[in-house]
Amino acid sequence: MVDIEQANATAVERMTSARPILKGVARARDVIPGMRDNLLLHAGPPITWERASGPLRGAVIGALIFEGLAADEAEAEAMVRAGEIALEPCHEHAAVGPMAGIISPSMQVYIVENVTHGNRAFSNLNEGYGKVLRYGAYSPEVLARLRWLNEVLGPVLQEALALSGEGIDLRALLAESLQMGDEGHNRNKAGSVLYTAKLAPWIARTSADKETIAEVLRSLAENALSVLNPVMAACKAMADAAHGVAGSTVMTTMARNGTELGIRVSGLGNRWFTGPAQVPHGLYFPGFTHADANPDIGDSTITETAGIGAFAMAGAPAIVSFVSGTPQDALNTTLEMYEITVAEHPYFKIPALNFRGTPVGVDIRKVVELGILPRINTGIAHRQAGVGQIGAGLALPPMEAFEKALMAYAEEYLS
Repeated sequence: MVDIEQANATAVERMTSARPILKGVARARDVIPGMRDNLLLHAGPPITWERASGPLRGAVIGALIFEGLAADEAEAEAMVRAGEIALEPCHEHAAVGPMAGIISPSMQVYIVENVTHGNRAFSNLNEGYGKVLRYGAYSPEVLARLRWLNEVLGPVLQEALALSGEGIDLRALLAESLQMGDEGHNRNKAGSVLYTAKLAPWIARTSADKETIAEVLRSLAENALSVLNPVMAACKAMADAAHGVAGSTVMTTMARNGTELGIRVSGLGNRWFTGPAQVPHGLYFPGFTHADANPDIGDSTITETAGIGAFAMAGAPAIVSFVSGTPQDALNTTLEMYEITVAEHPYFKIPALNFRGTPVGVDIRKVVELGILPRINTGIAHRQAGVGQIGAGLALPPMEAFEKALMAYAEEYLS
């Protein structure tokens, strides 16, 4: 008979003892396992073009134009429909991407190594807020920004991280930023400042000219999401360390592709369990309403999976000014998440809760038994390709995904 509690304790110990270090930046095709020239990685569980949401389609189109594989929208769509381009989840290649999550072969990606267990994870570079590829926009200014990120920022960061020798300890950075009012998903102001400060001395020593160095530092400092993508890769490295523990009911993946949300469970291999993604409720930019919103999208829920994001909102009450609600709502969210998790994080602490560790290790049994779903805070994409971000808010995963996973667990371990 499987000892579920012991299996879960093992999985969460592996997750929380993982120490992710940002080691470098490189081209996706050179470092991501299984990456190839006709492959685009996307957020969430597997999806076909026919079922893909507007923002995901827009991001695919933009990536193919960026890669020089297509001249325009029509040519890009024709390539995908003809099967010339493959679409596969980032999560199946040790990677994560925010919102649409598109990673194409020539994009620069962060390399994060979990030095405790030896696994690596990858994420693309952050474009900032608003009209950007990850929200499905692909206008000329969006593509110009992408080219700058990949041709200027990426190489400078690579050189800076090589000069640093040991890289950046992202677990330590996260622990500190949580003490400063971040929650690690939608509020990353402190983390991005810390990230820029840690990189600045090494960036100043790179071979780039003074104007480029100033431009890079300004970009990092002015983008409050600069640290989000390496943090996501860090959380992926932590969650992957907990995956594959026989008998464990701990969730190790939760991700959305704009059509479905999917989860994976430590003791159930690499099977996805899915349900329909929900439209977030939140605050909208002027001119947009709930009717314009696409269902929830992105791999950024890897943060909640690893015990931060919405799970740490009690320590980041200012987040509610961005995603809606009140400071009491933020506190209540964290308190409720303790009911469906296995442990409290030994490194991620919440000052407002007397330095209690964040809730970590979602147990699918508790989700179904108590009817309490993991909370998500998220950006909101327009449902049409090419528009971009229209707000931010709160979302819930479908209970259906957890019920399917629990039934599969019962069949595998309890029958």
